Amino acid sequence: MSSFIPGLKDTLNPKAKFYADLAMQCTGILQGQRNSVCNTANISSLVYHALRETPAREGKPVNWVGFYLRNASNPNSLLLGPFQGKPACTEIEFGKGVCGTAASDGKCMVIKDVNEFPGHIACDAASKSEIVIPLRATDGRVLGVFDIDSSEVDAFDDYDRIGLEAIANMIVEASDL
Repeated sequence: MSSFIPGLKDTLNPKAKFYADLAMQCTGILQGQRNSVCNTANISSLVYHALRETPAREGKPVNWVGFYLRNASNPNSLLLGPFQGKPACTEIEFGKGVCGTAASDGKCMVIKDVNEFPGHIACDAASKSEIVIPLRATDGRVLGVFDIDSSEVDAFDDYDRIGLEAIANMIVEASDL
């Protein structure tokens, strides 16, 4: 794994530096551990606290960071995995809400205002914006999603997308999902 994040070329930007540093911390946490529960639990905690504490995201507080993983009993749904924040929905069908749509489409979704997203599932009424990154196997299968919510509208930008996609890829690479 590398701490280099493709797409974050402006290393003088505070957010680019933040994500490069966060990726290095993720590398350290993931090193030598393949268990998906251990890895997703530690990464959800690390990312939650890092996003809440960094001045690079001032005014854009994060209120939930976690994972939904493909349900082995029903492969067209996601089950709640390790997370940080208030209690959450336990199962989400593919194609439902932001997480289910990201899983079915296999694409990152950056939602500026969740109230504008058709079919949004409000697990926490305080959430106003959301970014969801699919966890994709090398063969393209979606193994789950990495979900981050904010209590402010328009809280996520391209720096967040690129940095969090890199972390999601690191988790897939380092874990037996």
